[in-house]
Amino acid sequence: MPETSHPKTTSSGGGWLDHGYHVDAHTHADGQLVYAASGAFATSTERGTWVAPATRATWTPPGFEHSHRFYGRTDVRLVIIPAELCGALVPHPSVVAVSPLLREAVLALTDRPESRPGAHARLRAVVIDELAETPELSLHLPEPRDPRLRAVTDLLHADPGRASTLTDLGRLAGASERTLSRLFDTELGMSFHRWRTVLRVHHALIHLTNGVSVTDTAIACGWSNPSSFIDAFSSVTGQTPGRYQAGLQRS
Repeated sequence: MPETSHPKTTSSGGGWLDHGYHVDAHTHADGQLVYAASGAFATSTERGTWVAPATRATWTPPGFEHSHRFYGRTDVRLVIIPAELCGALVPHPSVVAVSPLLREAVLALTDRPESRPGAHARLRAVVIDELAETPELSLHLPEPRDPRLRAVTDLLHADPGRASTLTDLGRLAGASERTLSRLFDTELGMSFHRWRTVLRVHHALIHLTNGVSVTDTAIACGWSNPSSFIDAFSSVTGQTPGRYQAGLQRS
C-alpha cells in the first residue's frame, strides 16, 4: 500500500523512496528543487502536474502549495534554495532539463557532508546558475476547476488509455461536447486532444523509466501503434522514446 508522508525536511538531502510513496500537499518558505537520480516522480500544485523522470527536475518557488508522488523505487534528491536567492529563478512551478553539470552538483550537494566551510554554498550557487540558464520543458499538465471539466479529466486520469471521444465523456459528465471543448480552451489553454496527449505522455514517461518497451508503453497508454506514439511523445518532450530510454541508461 502506498505510503503517505507529512514532510518535515527543511534542508538539502537524499534517500530512496518506494513506488507509490506520496508526500501530502504542503508549502515551504524557501524554494525547492527535487531530482530523481533514478526512478520518476510527479509534483502537483493548484496549477497542475509536472512529471520528472531521471533527466528532469521540478522547481517549486517559495510559498506554492505542492505534493509529490513517486513511481518505481526512486533515488530522490532535494535541494533547498533560500528565498533570498530565488530572484534569478522562474517565479512559478516548472520542470527543467538536468544538464550533466547540474546533475553532478546536485549529487555532490546531497551525497556528502560539508568538508570545508562554504563548500555547500558554492555548490548551491552552481545549482542556481544552472537553473537560471535551463529552459522550462513542456511537461506541465494543467488541471481544471470547473466541476464538469474535472469530471472528464478525472475519468482520463483513472484510465489514460481509454479511447472515449469527448462526446462520450460528456455524456458521463453531464455536459455537451461543445461546452467541454470550450472549457478546455478557456480554462486549460489547450484542446481536449492536446491535454489527453500530454496526460498520456506523463504516463508513458513513467513506463519508460521503469524499463517498459516502447511498443508496450504505446499500447498501455492508448496509442494504436508505436509510430503515432513516437510522434506524440516527440512533440511534447522534444525527443523520441528510444532516445529518452537511452539517456536513462547513460545516467
